[in-house]
Amino acid sequence: MAVTCTRFTDEYQLYEEIGKGAFSVVRRCVKLCSGHEYAAKIINTKKLSARDHQKLEREARICRLLKHPNIVRLHDSISEEGFHYLIFDLVTGGELFEDIVAREYYSEADASHCLHQILESVCFTHSCDIVHRDLKPENLLLASKCKGAAVKLADFGLAIEVQGEQQAWFGFAGTPGYLSPEVLRKEAYGKPVDIWACGVILYILLVGYPPFWDEDQHKLYQQIKAGAYDFPSPEWDTVTPEAKNLINQMLTINPTKRITAHEALKHPWVCQRSTVASMMHRQETVECLKKFNARRKLKGAILTTMLATRNFSVGRQTTAPATITTAATSTALGLVEQGTKSLLNKKTDVGKPQTNSTKNSAGVTSPKGPIPPAALETQTTVIHNLVDGIKESSDSTHTNPEDEEMKARKQEIIKITEQLIEAVNNGDFEAYAKICDPGLTTFEPEALGNLVEGIDFHRFYFENLLSKNNKPIHTTILNPHVHVVGEDAACIAYIRLTQYIDTQGRPRTSQSEETRVWHRRDGKWQNVHFHCSGAPVAPLQ
Repeated sequence: MAVTCTRFTDEYQLYEEIGKGAFSVVRRCVKLCSGHEYAAKIINTKKLSARDHQKLEREARICRLLKHPNIVRLHDSISEEGFHYLIFDLVTGGELFEDIVAREYYSEADASHCLHQILESVCFTHSCDIVHRDLKPENLLLASKCKGAAVKLADFGLAIEVQGEQQAWFGFAGTPGYLSPEVLRKEAYGKPVDIWACGVILYILLVGYPPFWDEDQHKLYQQIKAGAYDFPSPEWDTVTPEAKNLINQMLTINPTKRITAHEALKHPWVCQRSTVASMMHRQETVECLKKFNARRKLKGAILTTMLATRNFSVGRQTTAPATITTAATSTALGLVEQGTKSLLNKKTDVGKPQTNSTKNSAGVTSPKGPIPPAALETQTTVIHNLVDGIKESSDSTHTNPEDEEMKARKQEIIKITEQLIEAVNNGDFEAYAKICDPGLTTFEPEALGNLVEGIDFHRFYFENLLSKNNKPIHTTILNPHVHVVGEDAACIAYIRLTQYIDTQGRPRTSQSEETRVWHRRDGKWQNVHFHCSGAPVAPLQ
């Protein structure tokens, strides 16, 4: 009988949780023999498919190669019965972008210093023939909270191994606003995709908003493929020509003509920042960046790809059976607090961009007009293949079935959402209250753009309108997308069509865009946040 490995248990002591994913949890740990602190990414291997095991092995293999001061380092990789442990640097400084907005002074020269460190990490990664494929603000961390702490590139869950400057099709992977034209065109690609993402990051570092944005993801992709960005006044008037030149070289559509990481490190704006980059404080950039940060904090909850359309109806007494849809999900997890905590703490829209005025919906304004909220929302990693859009993170030309447990979890979320809507249609406040958390927070038209906490606000409508309504109500839910954030948190976004009879006996239809955040406590799912955009729900009119 084989002896079960207990090396992690024998050598490390686990402490508090600092992050969570669909199949993993990150906890602080201490190596007993040295007292050194690390971050242990603990993967439940019992839940992984054979394909997921391959991805895990690849991530560990890649991370072992990357020993650099600007990269979150993997110190150990240990397999035990049912679990795999990846022991990383414990990075305690949080996200780079969050640190910038907390500074009293921030200049173009500071942006240059940040980019210099990012380029150092990318240059080293490329020298090892690795492509990160998911460079974005969420993956740029600070080693500590000390002033001048090193920038660390994290999360190599989507990274791939390449042969030198070889270009090939490795699958569709990345984050929408940072995807390169060649990936969107589904052409062969390689190291230049990381430089394109660096160009997007640099643009944001200088003005606080992204170069490409649109409410419609298809239009966003068209902008990127066309390289349709500019440097509008007045915010770009104070940016040096050298900075704009570097952005232009990074955001070059043709990847063969795009600047390399090694070349970018030699660019005057990077290597001669003290004489080339402006030292002027960029207060407007900081203000815009605060809003940009606020809009992207709900990690994993923005459903950036619509892979299927599905309907189900809710009658006054019956609920139609639900079938599952596939949504893009990401199991990659950073080494800072995120996931469930971010999801439950953020009070903002996680579905279609909102039109209501709420305390968390402030947009960023440029001379071209307000930047649509979609451009500022959290952008989850999109990973799909050429066949049917099902999640992949490497070279993918075959459909891989989604983990059965994940399917069951999504089915569970759809079913509980059906039950909640049925309770609303039936005017059954008791059933509604059992499904909702007592501290439920909501943004909805009935609250006139205010954030409402607690269910007493809804009790009024149940007692005075819904329970007295004996006219038929029929609800159809379009495009439901479930995103599982962890073992005990999930989000569902959908369009809700409600058919009803008005006071004159005429049939009416109302549409709203809704998002519900669910949290499981003591084995029971409860709705903890609800966001509704569009017209008020019909029965309440």
